[in-house]
Parts: sequence; C-alpha cells; structure tokens
Amino acid sequence: MTRVDDTGPLWPPSSRPRAVDVLGVGQNALDRIGRVERHPRKGEKQMLLDSRDRPGGQVATAVLACARLGLRCTYVGRIGDDDAGRAALAPLRAAGVDLSGVRRISGVPSQTAMILVDRNDGDRTILWHRAPELQLDRADLRRDTIEAARALLLDAGDPEAGAWAAGVARAAGVPVILDADHYAPDLDELLRGIDFPLVSRGFADSFSENGSIPETLQRLVRGGARLAAVTLGDRGFVALTGDRWIEEPAVAVAVRDTTGAGDAFHGGFAWGLLQGFGARQTLRAANAVAALNCRAEGAQGGLPARREVEEVLALR
Repeated sequence: MTRVDDTGPLWPPSSRPRAVDVLGVGQNALDRIGRVERHPRKGEKQMLLDSRDRPGGQVATAVLACARLGLRCTYVGRIGDDDAGRAALAPLRAAGVDLSGVRRISGVPSQTAMILVDRNDGDRTILWHRAPELQLDRADLRRDTIEAARALLLDAGDPEAGAWAAGVARAAGVPVILDADHYAPDLDELLRGIDFPLVSRGFADSFSENGSIPETLQRLVRGGARLAAVTLGDRGFVALTGDRWIEEPAVAVAVRDTTGAGDAFHGGFAWGLLQGFGARQTLRAANAVAALNCRAEGAQGGLPARREVEEVLALR
C-alpha cells in the first residue's frame, strides 16, 4: 500500500456556528481492572496481582479524550441508578462535559466489565455486561442537540437509535464517526449513515470474507464512507479514503495497559478532524492519543493533554 500526503481538510469547516464540538452517544461502563502474570489458560487458576475499579466505556472514553484535548463535549447515554453509574460518569463531569442527556434507569445495574491485563505487555481481555434496559432508543435523543454539534460520535451498541442520529447529523452537515468492534446484519442501516467508520480487526473478521482488511475498507467506502480505517493495536492502522491507502504503525510508548486504546483513537480522530487536519494528520492524531493512553492503567488512565499530542505529531 502506498503512502499519501494530505491534500486539504478531511472535513470542510462549517459555515454556521455550533454550540458543541463533539456529541457522543453510546456506552459508558465501570471497569474492574485485574492485572495477571499472564492470560490464563482454560481451566487454570491464577492469582490477581491487583484489582481496581476504573471508569470506561467506548463513547464515554472517547468523549473524555476530546474534553482533555480542549473540545466542548456533550455525552448522551443510559446508566443505572447506582454507585457504578455515578463512578462511570465522574470523570466526564469533572472535565466539564454536558451530561444533561444522560438517563438514569431505576432498578437496573449500570454497565460493567471485568478486564484482565497481562503485566508483561499490557494486553487485555474484556468480559462485559450491559442490561437490555440500558440500550438507547430515539426518545433518548434530541434533533436540536445533534444539529448543534460539530461532530457526532457513535458506537454500535444502539443501532436503531444510532442510525436515526446519523441521518439527522448528515442532513445537518455534521460528520459522523463510528466505533464498531463486531459486525452483525442489524448494523447495515447504521453503516450507511457513517462518514468515518473506524473499526476493529474483529469487525473486519466478521464483515468480509477471510477477514480481509482491504475488502472491509473498500466495502465501507463504497457504502458511502469518506474515510474508513481498521485499527490494529500495536501495528497501528490501515485506512482508505477514496482510492488512497494510508497506513502507519503505532506510536512507540512504554505500555502499561491497552484498555481503552481504541476508544481513545476515536477521540483523537474527532479532535484532529475538527482542527481541520487532512486525512493523514487526523489519523496520526488518533494514533498518538491511542498510544499515549496506554501509558497508564484503565481505559482513561493515560488520556493526554493537547500539548502532549502536538509534541508527538511534531516528532512524527
């Protein structure tokens, strides 16, 4: 695949003022992080080296990344009326994120995850639970809130609500970014409304024959995406925009925990997009935020400040 240079902003700046930079709609969670000597084999008993609760969730983490980079953010999602939900939202509230669109569901536990982290390389395994009552529907979303944003960030956990939100955003000239870990046919309508699907290797495995990354990206672009990318962990990313391929390895850092790296990638992408960067520089910003977040424990432990990202971009 050939490398390409940026030819202009990936997304043209809006001619109308917007009240919010990034609107995130989707999942939040409280993660229980357990470090282990190595990932256990089937049936094996192993001692936890330590265990801590840390906030996480795909969209919540990406929105927090944006807020740490200086963007004005709103988050919409559902939580249970419990301590776990309040803990999951605490970093967003502290960062000044608008949480007025969060809905609390009485009698339902908030989303949680158990995450095992290999102490040697920071690789993680995630086991999560989300009650069906936490799934968003259209009644949770407001048209004027979507139209007031400069960018909309979604995950694949609420496909019907997400598809409606993406349609409203596109009609208002708001770019739509999607974080998707796995493919299922009920995502097809949602995918048709996405400008920037940034998907995992696991998504590619189920979306195309033989898990082909080029085929995945070509199908997404043919379906209407302006740019599509597959994130590859420590191997960085591969992306396609039009007929141009872009790929780069991950930024080298001392890795403690890879939890939340993909979520942080989406936040960094949204930031780069709204800076007016071209395709390559926007992806480099995403790559930098993802890598820097791996320096500390938890999905949100290493989210960087703008200065840190700009330093990495200058070196690259």
